[in-house]
Amino acid sequence: MRKFCLALAFGLAPLVAAAQDSPAKSGDDLAGAFGAREAVHQISLSPDGTKVAIIQPTKGRGSALMIGDLVKGGDLKAIANSTGNPDKLVDCHWSTDTRLICRILITTNVDGDRLGFSRIIAVDSDGKNLKLLSARTSDRALGLMQNGGSLIDWGAGGNGSALMTRLYVPEASTGTHIAESQAGLGVELIDTGSLSRKQIEPARESAVDYISDGQGSVRVMGIQPKTSSGYDSGKIIYSYRTADSRAWKPLTTVTIVGGQTVGFVPYAVDRALNVAYGFENQDGRTALYSIALDGSMTKKLILSRADVDIDDLIEVGRQNRVVGATFVTDRRQADFFDPTLKTLRAALGKALPGKIITFIDASADESKLLLFANSDIDPGRYYLFDKKTRSMAEVLASRPGLDGIKLATVKPITYQAADGSNIPAYLTLPAGSDGKNLPAIVMPHGGPGARDEWGFDWLSQYFAARGYAVIQPNFRGSTGYGDAWYQKNGFQSWRTSIGDVNDAGRWLVKSGIANPRKLAIVGWSYGGYAALQSSVLDPDLFKAIVAVAPVTDLDTLRDESRNFTNFPQVDALIGHGPWVDEGSPAHNAGKIKASVLLFHGDRDTNVGIGESRLMAGKIKGAGGKVELVEFKGLDHQLDDDTARTTMLGKADAFLRNAMGL
Repeated sequence: MRKFCLALAFGLAPLVAAAQDSPAKSGDDLAGAFGAREAVHQISLSPDGTKVAIIQPTKGRGSALMIGDLVKGGDLKAIANSTGNPDKLVDCHWSTDTRLICRILITTNVDGDRLGFSRIIAVDSDGKNLKLLSARTSDRALGLMQNGGSLIDWGAGGNGSALMTRLYVPEASTGTHIAESQAGLGVELIDTGSLSRKQIEPARESAVDYISDGQGSVRVMGIQPKTSSGYDSGKIIYSYRTADSRAWKPLTTVTIVGGQTVGFVPYAVDRALNVAYGFENQDGRTALYSIALDGSMTKKLILSRADVDIDDLIEVGRQNRVVGATFVTDRRQADFFDPTLKTLRAALGKALPGKIITFIDASADESKLLLFANSDIDPGRYYLFDKKTRSMAEVLASRPGLDGIKLATVKPITYQAADGSNIPAYLTLPAGSDGKNLPAIVMPHGGPGARDEWGFDWLSQYFAARGYAVIQPNFRGSTGYGDAWYQKNGFQSWRTSIGDVNDAGRWLVKSGIANPRKLAIVGWSYGGYAALQSSVLDPDLFKAIVAVAPVTDLDTLRDESRNFTNFPQVDALIGHGPWVDEGSPAHNAGKIKASVLLFHGDRDTNVGIGESRLMAGKIKGAGGKVELVEFKGLDHQLDDDTARTTMLGKADAFLRNAMGL
């Protein structure tokens, strides 16, 4: 165990993760080491700051809820398990020092549609007294309760209560006088021990969001009206309450256009300042604002930048106290409003130089903070910081299986697109290489409403460990750089987005990093779409294509959401015009010359596996070379050690064969 003393050291016994063998550096062992899921999927700190609850992967696709004693140390103790088929543990949080609530996701088929269901359970920290917190539905229910509720806050007093949303499903009343008549989303205060329930907010059919003040009072509500066809409209109407009233007052109206929101979007309420924090566009980029909830509606600009979007809040403690905001330039940076934490962050930066430090959780009195620190060459480690003694100690490593493997540094760069625009990207060169005449990979990110960031990336680091140079472009169509950069999104503006992706490959060749005969493209989700569409735009550029869970037909993607309430938003994101046919790889398979390797899980609710099956059939029909690897029972993330190891090993072998390595 390593200790970092900012003043006086204190004792913290180390936790012991599940044993993992130190990997050798052969191809198979590297695939296993990088394909292994993180040892910490999610972690939370008990209110007294003496214990952690950790969701860790188990063999294959399962996971376990582990409890670690930070005072006594020693082995982590498993108190609950999920198989990953179809149940998956998502997150767990302490309601008291001895009881937790956990969210479980279940994916299944209903009338031909792949649907996800969530449920909340409560369990003691010794694994006993496991109870369902989500409301139960009867066989008289007139609809499906997919949403099992979400935690808003712990309620006033912190005595084991949980303020949670509840989806009310009406029931058939024939032959009974006790049928549920309410419909829509409401809020309940639930005792996580006795399971007693008290309704705090009545069910509202179009409610989609409730935001509390961290002390048990719901202060903001979002309503998304339905269209005449029953779909979600493109507007969310937010209301608020003053501190001394139950009456709702208008706050803001947000519109959703082409995957972007227009208007002030509230995210959190500060009880002490009596304001709502939220994000809104300012001069083409997202900025952080506050609006007073005292009836005056006074609006203040809190943080903005001329180069990038402000994209997230920093919240600390069990009351989710807003203490700052973050943004990404070359690296993610933080601006703290809380002067004490601002000073602390500076001190932590000196103790952990070169790391990105994230506040994960805190004890009830905020005297102990759970932190995560990582970098490009460090997958990350969790630490406990004690404010009283001003000392810090390591709790657990995120990826202990990579210890002993030299990771590659990641360098922020820019390259020039064909029209002269400078495109930001991240370049990863194999550790110890001279960076010249290498086999190379262009790796576009998913989304399309997303971006890459500096830090550890298991996929790019694996390929770098196998000797490839990797470039990850934040092409136009990426988020984080404002409206002009996002354009009409990566589907409607696909020519610009894919053009930027291809220009990344040309830059690798022109700069001497890549051997032009050994250039490939690898992508996941939208990145898989970009990988396939790149060869539609320039068939001779890449020698091999690896696409994981790719979108291949924009009309098919549209149809996959037709039976869901968000269909109008997906429909608007894709749009209607010539780009739908021109921008669908499956419609242009005859233009693809490179060999193609596809991976897809058959329980993918983001992009149906039918899209990869369609693509494989179209390429074969056009006389091309293609292989589709299907993973049974897995979703979009392929959250399975064995599957990820298989994927990495097969992708590497495929690329080496295509490049003649």
